[in-house]
Formats: sequence, structure tokens, C-alpha cells
Amino acid sequence: MKYLYCSIIFLVLACCPATAHVGNDNDVSYLSQIVILDQEVVKINRNVELKMLVDLSQLKLRSQHTIALTPVIVSADGSRETALPPVVIDGKTRNKVYLRAQTLKSVELPPYHDDNAQVIISRRNGSEQSYDYSASLPYERWMLDGRIELREQVHGCANCAEGASQQAIPGNILATFVPNYRLDTIAPEPEPVKVRAETRTARLQFMQGKYDILPRYKNNRAELDTVSSSIELVKKNTDVSITGIYITGYASPEGTVPDNIKLSENRAKALADYIRRNSAISANMLHVDWKGEDWDGLRLALNDFPGLLKRDEVWRIIDECTGDRDLCEMRLKELQPPAIYQRLLDEVYPILRRNEYRIEYNVRSFNLDEARRTIRERPDLLSLSEMYRVADSYPKGSPEYNRAMAAAMRYFPETPAVLNDRATEAIANKDYRKAIELLERAKVTAKTPVLLNTLGVAYAGAKDYDKAENAFRRASDAGSETARHNLGELRAVMDQL
Repeated sequence: MKYLYCSIIFLVLACCPATAHVGNDNDVSYLSQIVILDQEVVKINRNVELKMLVDLSQLKLRSQHTIALTPVIVSADGSRETALPPVVIDGKTRNKVYLRAQTLKSVELPPYHDDNAQVIISRRNGSEQSYDYSASLPYERWMLDGRIELREQVHGCANCAEGASQQAIPGNILATFVPNYRLDTIAPEPEPVKVRAETRTARLQFMQGKYDILPRYKNNRAELDTVSSSIELVKKNTDVSITGIYITGYASPEGTVPDNIKLSENRAKALADYIRRNSAISANMLHVDWKGEDWDGLRLALNDFPGLLKRDEVWRIIDECTGDRDLCEMRLKELQPPAIYQRLLDEVYPILRRNEYRIEYNVRSFNLDEARRTIRERPDLLSLSEMYRVADSYPKGSPEYNRAMAAAMRYFPETPAVLNDRATEAIANKDYRKAIELLERAKVTAKTPVLLNTLGVAYAGAKDYDKAENAFRRASDAGSETARHNLGELRAVMDQL
């Protein structure tokens, strides 16, 4: 054993004089003689694997030198890095030192010759020699778009450092996946018969407990003229034809419930009779309904009377009134001071005694020129498809195009076509939260695959990936090929998180 130990010491010391000029040279490098081929970095589940062929065929390594080549993954900005196991290449003499030191535990191993090395190779100068390198480490997101640097450490005899250098292996690694999410369009639904309506209120004043229309009583003349005028305007429009007038009568709470039901019926019939006689509307086009006491209207009307004494208590009585309305009216009468009920009687109740009427009519179809004119004058008479036809007849983004689309959004805000266009526009502007809010509150989204897909794109843009995956899956299950494509794109993005 003593002879073996002395042999090793002699071998180490013997190599030093011959290479003493190298010991002071800190620029020794063999990187230019080592060729890296077929370099590949792949992500497999949650690990990153580096594969490459280390070709040593051109390497002329000095007998007493050892090289440690350490591949290092470096982040794109250079702020983070992590090393993989090194490849160690020994000159002939250094490899003998290593092999003999392995048998003697008391002798220090050369640098990098421990269990952390990927491989220890004895270089045979002048011969073809290569090594298939493969190593992996846990994936971290900062590695995306990074690079591989090959760092070299050269050591000579007595384990002294002879040089250190590095070079980047060309090409970035683990390129960030950029998804190509697709959006579909929705054609506006056809409207074979364009049904429109105008709803108005006739606040005719009636004597208490009466239903006769008295044109000269209070402001009735002006109210009646408004009713006749609104009907005449519709009748004179050659683009529309009246299909019916629907009248609903309401009463205030004073008196009994049966009496007020009758009053609201008779007041509605009185207005219908007035329209029939003064506007030349046939009786079969007049439809009458009545609601009796309008307690919902009473609650809303109180908003306009902030100075009413004990208004909160009045509201409480209204909210608790789910049974006998006459009993509720009695509770209002009993409020103290009596001026509270008197004010209700004089100022609030008259507002509730009214007739609401709705004029329904059909609108004819328009050709493009007519629709262009109508969208400026009466956009409410156009169907959604007519508005889209007008918009498509102008350059996208032009004032005329924007006007037509604004009209579509105003008059048909809850239709799938308009919802999808509004959400798509928000996504194009990167306003993902606006698109999400728009589609989440729309009831039609859940049953429209295109809208679910658009919602998924909005979620993905907002980095809410779990919700995006759910939306894409639902749309895909409903038959959307676009959503199926987007689901694959999303999963590729999520795989890099």
C-alpha cells in the first residue's frame, strides 16, 4: 500500500515541471475543439431535459489536464440560472490519477470527479470520440425563452486551476407558447315580421270613485290630445301598420279592493271608447286589461316625495302588505299625524289613477337605400339584419359603419350577434374584463356555443385559465370546433405555467 501511495505522489509531481508554463496561464480553453451537435431542450411533464452529442474528435487534450463542461440554463434576462451535471474529460495522466485515487480514500479526488458528474471520460487524442449527453431537472417558468451556456473549467496537475471560459450554445430554448385563439361570428337572426310597440301613459284625472272621462277636468284636454297625437303619428307612417292598442287601467288604494278593480276596468274601457270614437280605430284592435290598486306604483311614487313624514314607515307597510289590501290601507290611514295620509290622498294617489296604453304595429321591410335613410331617422324601425346590412355597406370603422353598429347595440343589446360583436371588440382592445362582464350577465351565453367560446377567449386573456378551460369545454361539448381548437391552445399555455 505504501508503494502504491508513493507512486501516485510521484506521478502527480512528475507532471508539474513539464507544464509549469501553463500554471500561470489563466486562459487555457479547449472549447473551440469541442463540437456540440443535435442539441435539444424539451419539456416532459414538469421536467426539462437537455440532450446533445458532445463530439471530442477534434480535441487535443494535454495529458495532465482535466476539463469540466457544465451546461447551464440561463433565463432570458440573465437574472436566474441553474446548472445540469457536468461532463468531465480527462487527459491520459489525469485519468490515471483519478483511477488510482479512487482506491485510496485518503487521497483527494480531482475537481468534479465526484457523484455530481454526468460522466468522466478518458480522452484518447487522435481518435474519434463522442458522448450522448442526457440530463434533466425540474421545470420552472423562468426558463422560457432562455438559453444554454456551456461553461468550461480546466484544471492541471495538483488540481490547480488552469482556465475558465464559457460559450452560449446557439438558439433560445423552451420558446414561450403563443396561443392562436380563434373567434367565431354570429349572423343576426332573421325577423320575418318586425313587431314594434310604443308604450305611453295617459294620466287622466277622474273624480273620486268615477270613471267618466271629462275633457275639461283639470289637465285632461292635454292628456287626451297627446293620446290622439301618438296614435295619429303611427297611423300616418306608411312604413308601419297598427295591429293593436293595449290599454291597462290602474286605481289608487283608497276605497275597497273590489270597488277599485271595477274602477280600473271602467277607466280603461272609457279610454278605449274615446280612442275608438276619436281616432277611427276599430273596436277589434282595442284590447283592455285592468289591475286595480297599484301598490307597486305607490312604492315607486314615494321616491318623488322625500319630505313625506314617516316615509320609511309607509314603505314598511307597503312591503308587508301581502294579504288583505283593505287592511293595509287602514294602517296607512291610522298613521300619525293624520297629515301623512292626507298628503298621500292629495298628492301621491292621483298619480296612480291612470291608464297605460301600448300601440303595437308591424313594420315593412326596407331595401338597402331605405335602410340607410331610416337608420338616421327611425333606427327603431329596422331589424337587426337590416342594421348589419347597412353597416356592411360601409368601410369598417367609418362613421357610417359605427353609427349602424351603435344602433344595433342600442336596440338589440341582448341578441347573440350583438353580444358577440361587443365582446369581440372588447377583446381586440384587450379589455378582457369588459367582455367577461358582458357575457357573464347575458342569459343567452350559456346556451350559445359561440358566446361560450368568446367568453373562454376573454377568460384566457385575463389569465383566468380554469374558467377559460371550463368555457371552452362546454362550447366544445356543444359542437364548436373552434372551441376544441382553443382548448388545445389553452392547455399548451397552462402546461408552461
